[in-house]
Amino acid sequence: MSGSPPKKAIVAAMMLLRGEMKSDAIVTARIDSETKERATEALRALGLSVSDAIRLLLVRVADEKRLPFAVQVPNSATINAIEELDEGRGRRFDSAEELFREVDP
Repeated sequence: MSGSPPKKAIVAAMMLLRGEMKSDAIVTARIDSETKERATEALRALGLSVSDAIRLLLVRVADEKRLPFAVQVPNSATINAIEELDEGRGRRFDSAEELFREVDP
């Protein structure tokens, strides 16, 4: 995936920031309050609202027919490790070196 957005997304972002993008549909999403607050604060620092960010994301998805970032599904080994930790069966190490010695003696 390239690190720079395609030209259409840049133009859409500029139109959005200038208030030139037509908004005639409503999107509703559920998210926990803490994440919304943290995201709102981060976006405000960028000069964007949550609605602006959602518009930009959807423009990119519509143009590129994919998410503009990598989404990875955990493999079976990762899922088993997560379940093991959730059940309290994981091992703790005092240092990274100790972990590496255990993994690769």
